[in-house]
Amino acid sequence: MRSLSPSLLTAQQEASYTPYVNIKAKSRLANITRLNWERLYAGTEADYFHSLTIPGDGSLIRVRVTPPADSRKLYRQRVVNPGPGADFSQWVYHNQYDVVTTTSCSLGAEVSIFWIKRTRQIYQSKSTDYGASWGSPELIDYSPTSAIYGITAAYQPNGSLALFFADQSTLYVKQYLNGSWQNKIAWDKTTGDLSGVATVYDGDWNLFITGKDTAGNFKLWSLIYGDGGASPTGSWSELTPLASAPSDSGFEYHHAFLAKPDVYRGFFIEKFSGTEAYSRPFWSYTIPDTDFADNRWHEPVPFNLSSEYGLAIAYHGNYDWLANPSGVWRAKLTAESLDLTADILRVRQELSQRESWLTVELNNSDGQYSSPGEGSLKALALGSELQFSPGYVTSGGNEVSPGAEFWIDASEHTSAGGIASLILYASDGWSLIKHWRARCQFRWNKDSDEMSVKDILALVLARCGLKLEIKSQSSVLDSYYPDFTIPPGSRGDAVISKLLSFVPDVIFIEGSKAYVVNPLPNDNSVYSYGSSHPIVEGRYLKGGWELNRVQVEGYDPVNDKPMIVDSFSWDEINRLYDRLRQLEDRNINGVSQAQQRGEVYLRQAEIASSGGIIHTPPNCGQQLYDVIELTDSRAGLNGENKEGPRAGFGLSPPPWKIRGEASPGKSIRRVR
Repeated sequence: MRSLSPSLLTAQQEASYTPYVNIKAKSRLANITRLNWERLYAGTEADYFHSLTIPGDGSLIRVRVTPPADSRKLYRQRVVNPGPGADFSQWVYHNQYDVVTTTSCSLGAEVSIFWIKRTRQIYQSKSTDYGASWGSPELIDYSPTSAIYGITAAYQPNGSLALFFADQSTLYVKQYLNGSWQNKIAWDKTTGDLSGVATVYDGDWNLFITGKDTAGNFKLWSLIYGDGGASPTGSWSELTPLASAPSDSGFEYHHAFLAKPDVYRGFFIEKFSGTEAYSRPFWSYTIPDTDFADNRWHEPVPFNLSSEYGLAIAYHGNYDWLANPSGVWRAKLTAESLDLTADILRVRQELSQRESWLTVELNNSDGQYSSPGEGSLKALALGSELQFSPGYVTSGGNEVSPGAEFWIDASEHTSAGGIASLILYASDGWSLIKHWRARCQFRWNKDSDEMSVKDILALVLARCGLKLEIKSQSSVLDSYYPDFTIPPGSRGDAVISKLLSFVPDVIFIEGSKAYVVNPLPNDNSVYSYGSSHPIVEGRYLKGGWELNRVQVEGYDPVNDKPMIVDSFSWDEINRLYDRLRQLEDRNINGVSQAQQRGEVYLRQAEIASSGGIIHTPPNCGQQLYDVIELTDSRAGLNGENKEGPRAGFGLSPPPWKIRGEASPGKSIRRVR
């Protein structure tokens, strides 16, 4: 249960009360600003290797290489005041040709351009005045070959920097430390040829890499080169896949770019050589409040552009920028916001275990909501976020409890009897889960313990845009490593349900987070109804367990034979005879694991056996799976704890419903 101020707690327990609701709309999805890209330039430059950086004065520095037909010439561009109306068509020849690839980076007033020539020389040009003037090129090293398809560089805050380049199947790092260039160092990985690399410095060198593995499968990986942050200095983390395509599938990944304006945002090229062939940028981002090492990325999303060499990304101030040789885009990093509180006519929140909704009716008598999603109403576009905060008028004024976020699925205009309104229909994070589909096959723990149930849950939820948080958990959640496969096309809710079938834990969603709870019989109650908080009406149901005996069949690898373990609820068996559930799972290889699985199903049956509904004044802090205490002497309940999903402001599903509907701004004595 969310904590409430003493005055808000008192107000919601009064016999007479005035509800108050605060609702804001924001152009965000799961706590991430929706980037609405505006194209500022559409030129005719050939698509080839390029880069983008923005120094401290906000000027836009673009670098590009012309195709082989034009001798692979190196050009640069500086736009002092980038924005609508700026000229992005003027380029300066850098007096270099036969350039294989290039990259750039900046820190404050210092800007560096790097390039590798067909003769294997690695050069740097540096500017100390935001790219206005440039020093002579400096030869800093040689690459082993000229087969370089990925190059990237980034500064540290102290002015040191690192250059990474992919020479065939080897990634090299060359660092500038204490005023001098160090020898290049090869990584310790074994892969096929690499096709793209990008980096951001954030305590370590965090890398986005495209290429092939040793079997020829195409991959998009994340990787850390340690600098004492998440990884020890000079160490390489494991290559962690973000996307994978079999060698014979026709899909490939190339040309990675990476930045961290708010969270890590990465772009790469997905190329398909089948029918109908395409080469298109895709983008993804890390889930808020996670580290790069966690590898929690949203499912990659296509960008509306045909391109072979990708989109470079950079940021400055309130804007994120994208560029390729023939295009420049920008998007605001700050979310549009709109306070709807003053126009609320009616609110209905419905919470359940696997889906929740919010319905908001707004007064539109003056036509102020005639064009949602446009102009000053950009924050009311489909997909935008509704922040719902229920409360009351208290002795201290209008008070609310920060509630959950929902996302607009639909809007409806009504007009009747001289009254006009706009009705917003929104759903919670379960909708994000249900609409997720696995793009490729995932498999873990086939030959060794790679990821626990908790780890797989966190990864799948991240693909949907949600972060996994722990309120309480079982020991099984992070100690069980099932051989688990997600086939292509699998629905997110089906995958989550299967994972939760392995453990006694449950999850509920508020906003951009999915919370894990392990409901136990001896959990303490967090709130009481019927004493200080009145119950207007109550119905209480108790039934027999749907199952009271679970027979789990696993496999004993030591003796090479099946094993069968029973779990019982003897009281229920004595009352109803046995109601058997049989389960076979070759992941279970020990008696204790089998017993734990059986107890999971028995506990779920126990929770589901009781239910009911109470009508009360809304509790602003109520959350699903809170344990509540009920006192209703007329029904024979005196401080009895009830377990299972419970609602907050509005409605919830069985086994227990707490219903409290109200229109804000009206004094109410009874809630029906």
